Amino acid sequence: MADERPATLGALKAAGIEVLPVRQELRKNLIAKLRSGETLFPGIVGYDDTVIPQLENAILSGQDIILLGERGQAKSRIIRALTSLLDEWTPMLAGCEIPENPYEPVTAAGRQIIAEQGDGAPITWMHRDDRYGEKLATPDITIADLIGEIDPIKVAEGRYLSDEFTIHYGLIPHTNRGIFALNELPDLAERIQVGLLNVMEERDVQIRGHKVRLPLDVLVVATANPEDYTNRGRIITPLKDRYGSQIRTHYPQTTEGEVAIMEAEGTPPISAEFQVIVPDYMKQIVAEITRLARRSPDVNQRSGVSVRASIADYEALIANATRRAIRLGETVVVPRISDLAFITPALQGKVEFETVEDGKDEQILERLMQGAVIATFNRLLGDVDTETVVESFKSGRCVETGEARPAGDYQRLLKDIDGLAQVVGAVTSDERPQVQASAIEFVLEGLHLNKRLNKDRVAGRSLYRG
Repeated sequence: MADERPATLGALKAAGIEVLPVRQELRKNLIAKLRSGETLFPGIVGYDDTVIPQLENAILSGQDIILLGERGQAKSRIIRALTSLLDEWTPMLAGCEIPENPYEPVTAAGRQIIAEQGDGAPITWMHRDDRYGEKLATPDITIADLIGEIDPIKVAEGRYLSDEFTIHYGLIPHTNRGIFALNELPDLAERIQVGLLNVMEERDVQIRGHKVRLPLDVLVVATANPEDYTNRGRIITPLKDRYGSQIRTHYPQTTEGEVAIMEAEGTPPISAEFQVIVPDYMKQIVAEITRLARRSPDVNQRSGVSVRASIADYEALIANATRRAIRLGETVVVPRISDLAFITPALQGKVEFETVEDGKDEQILERLMQGAVIATFNRLLGDVDTETVVESFKSGRCVETGEARPAGDYQRLLKDIDGLAQVVGAVTSDERPQVQASAIEFVLEGLHLNKRLNKDRVAGRSLYRG
């Protein structure tokens, strides 16, 4: 309980409470979690055998860390998750501008409090979530922002410029006894990067000619995009050398990993009156679209294709299925193949194309969607006998589908098209009309893309024929 924690330095000493340096504290708690088998970073998917072991080694080594990777690879989330390895509560010396170890204050103000009050110096307790600081690196950041500056108000109060009490500390000192993150480090001006060198190594900080020995206890972590090294800036070599571990992140290496992230992050705020069912094959198609985009020569690979593309597509897919349910007065929401056309606005904002020709991007996205459908169809139904369905169409049958058609219109197709019910049964065992309608569209589109059926598009509808 908070009221049972020591409130003075003397009580803290009497309780025998130890205050470890941040790196040792992280190492201690990491070892405890590894021994217990506890999941270190819940919600971080696809890094169990790659990034996380390297991150564990860096923490065990007590090294500063830089995460290098394209956008949307959970770099910031990983850094923020490091706070879970800090003690839940830690004692700080009260009355100081920056968080201070009660046993070893680093500022003149902290040392003065100890000198004047001794064991009666008041103690506050800081939660681990408050021991994290973050800054997005931009070219306009100054040394004053990160390290500190002379406070003119304190000077006006009568203090001398040479007095350390005139200093107003910046973001990094304010994260003393914690973790400080610099996002997109290459965007930081080189002269400011130089200012970080001493913070990370020698601890000598010079503010407007006033040299301050400030042995900060802070873990400095940074993120960078490989594109930035040549595009917007670079990390200067001496600063890069200060980082003990450079860990390369990556996009999900499997479709299952991409789907897991979509499911965790991409749930749109749909009203409770609707029951949303997203078939596995539709999830796989959305994930496959992104994975194909990451290999497409028509997409700028230097920028990367973020997992946010999959998440946005997933949300747009469910949104259009919900819109159909509202129009038709249905409560069961199931995305279909015909809903894929409506994810284009979401996807266009997440990829950069190599070509700038008008209308070319829509063609590229359509090819990606078709590639995702055929890859998923062949993976799931490649061994299923569809010949009876194809033969049924050769007799002159024509089937119309579309995102606006009620689910009930598809039910008769299961009886009219020989073999269709059996193939749909291989896709899903759910007999709800909305689920069956989605499976029927998946089967028909897969057969079309495998050149077993012809397809005509008319005013937002699709006509499948032999």
